[in-house]
Amino acid sequence: MGAFLYGVSLQWKLDIRSKTLLITCYIVPLLFFVIMGGIFTSVMPEARYTLIQSMTVFGVTMGALIGLPPSLVEIYSSDIKKVYKANGVPLILGLALTNISAYIHLFLMSIILYIAAPLVFHAEVPENPGRYFISLAVFIAVSLSIASIIGLAVKDQAKTSMFSIIIFIPSTMLSGIMFPMELLPNAFGTIGKLCPASWGYKLMTESVFKSENFLPFLLIFVLAVVTCNILLRRVDK
Repeated sequence: MGAFLYGVSLQWKLDIRSKTLLITCYIVPLLFFVIMGGIFTSVMPEARYTLIQSMTVFGVTMGALIGLPPSLVEIYSSDIKKVYKANGVPLILGLALTNISAYIHLFLMSIILYIAAPLVFHAEVPENPGRYFISLAVFIAVSLSIASIIGLAVKDQAKTSMFSIIIFIPSTMLSGIMFPMELLPNAFGTIGKLCPASWGYKLMTESVFKSENFLPFLLIFVLAVVTCNILLRRVDK
C-alpha cells in the first residue's frame, strides 16, 4: 500500500511539471470559462443557471480526452513498459496511477470553477451541492475511462492527439453546453447521446436524480473498463 501511495505521489509530481497537463487541465478550461462565461451570460442571461455545469463539462472533457492519452502512450509505448516488466510491476499500475493523478487534477479544476463562477459571473450554485459533486465524480471517472482507451489503443503521440481531438470536438459541441440538444438535427442528437459529456451535463443539471441519465453512464463505464482490460493484455504481449 505504501508503494502504491508513493507511486501516486510521484505521478502527481510528474504531472505538475507537465506542460501538457497544465494546459489541458487548467489553463485552457479556465481561459474558456473567462471568455465564454462572459459571452454566455451577456447574450443569454439565463445561462448563469447552468454556467458551472457547462464550463465543468468542457474542462473535464478536455482534460480527460486530450490530457490523459499522451501520458499513457509515454508509458506503454516506451522503455517505461520494459522497466515495469523487468521489475515485475503489473502494467495496470501505470494506468491506475495516471488515472488517479488526472482525476485529482480535474476535480481541483472543477472546484475552482465552482467557486469562481458565482463570484465572477454571478452564476447560480447547484441546488443540491452534494448530489452535484457525486455526479461530477462519476462524470470524471467515465471520461477518464474513455480517454484510457485512446491512450492504450493508439501507440503514436501524433495519432493520439488526432484521435483525442476528433472525439473531443463532437463530445463538447453535441453535449448541450453550447446550445440545447433539442435544437440539434436528429442525427447529431443521436451522436451526442453516445458521448459521456451529454449525460454528465444532464446528470449535473437535473434537480432530481433520474436513473435514465445514470444508467448510460454505467454502461459506458463498464464497456470502457472491459475494453481497457483487453487492450492491456495486448500491450503485455
